[in-house]
Amino acid sequence: MTNRRKTRTVMVGPVEVGGNAPISIQSMTNTHTDDIETTVKQIHELEALKCNIIRVAVPDVKTVKCLGEIKKRINIPLVADIHFGHNLAIEAIKQGVDKIRINPGNMKKKDKLEEIVHLAKDKGIPIRIGVNSGSIRSNNGHEEDLVKLMVKTTLRYCEHFESLGFKDIVVSLKASDVQKTMDAYRSIAKQCDYPLHLGITAAGAPDDAIIKSAIGIGGMLSEGIGDTLRVSFTGPPHQEIKAGYKILEALALSKRTDAEIISCPTCGRCEIDLLNIVNEVKKRLSSQKKSVQIAVMGCIVNGPGEAMEADIGIAGGKGVGFLFKKGEKIRKIPESEMVSTLLEEIETI
Repeated sequence: MTNRRKTRTVMVGPVEVGGNAPISIQSMTNTHTDDIETTVKQIHELEALKCNIIRVAVPDVKTVKCLGEIKKRINIPLVADIHFGHNLAIEAIKQGVDKIRINPGNMKKKDKLEEIVHLAKDKGIPIRIGVNSGSIRSNNGHEEDLVKLMVKTTLRYCEHFESLGFKDIVVSLKASDVQKTMDAYRSIAKQCDYPLHLGITAAGAPDDAIIKSAIGIGGMLSEGIGDTLRVSFTGPPHQEIKAGYKILEALALSKRTDAEIISCPTCGRCEIDLLNIVNEVKKRLSSQKKSVQIAVMGCIVNGPGEAMEADIGIAGGKGVGFLFKKGEKIRKIPESEMVSTLLEEIETI
């Protein structure tokens, strides 16, 4: 993997973003923020999944007045997502949030922006300049190249903020088009040292969004670009956290805290019911939190090698399999005992 891009460090509450800090994982509630009980309950659920930073929508004055109470009842940094109204950003900062996100596509008045920046500087609150392709396009037509437009707009805002002595800036440049998003991040990464918040916007339902995010977010991280991320799913946010950690784990940027199952793609050489075995093992391990790699392989081509490299593995043959543990071949077991044997061996680790 490419060495990670060097950035300045920005503190979001107690969470360090950028510099040498671990990649942090964010999400956004899908509750009505003025429903404090439901919002806090969902944030607690996301905290339990190891969400590092949480963002809430702030559409109106009624909502922004709830932020202080929400902040008091949660344990992770709270970010206010602000669009259009600079007065909402001002009040969110006064409510004690840990960061605000503003969108250059819908907040353009220079004097109002400066009021936000001065107050954020006084309170020590960072700002994410979050460019979204849809809002940028709706205000600028379709003539200019989208990537150039996103980067130019973001840097113009950053320069304005810097001219006011404000440096606690995080930026994001999100589009629903994966390639354009990646191009925008690559471009801005060469032109500044701000921490970058990664994501693909409007990525869709989970089965589509996970593919787009794995390519876009994972691709950027593999190039050393990115300091914090959100995997955006249509629906409840809980799966976003799980997907984010899976992307980090796949790139060895986060230590696994659960079991990883490696299994082959079941070609015509497979002579055991591999899919049912894998599904049963996965189901019975769902409540356990063991950092263990398990290989369940269906034939002798790649099976023995993969099984030897895993913590525990089975290389299948016709109705039987050989058990491997920590690189050593242990014994032959019948297909009917594969699941129970794997679970028993996992318990010994």
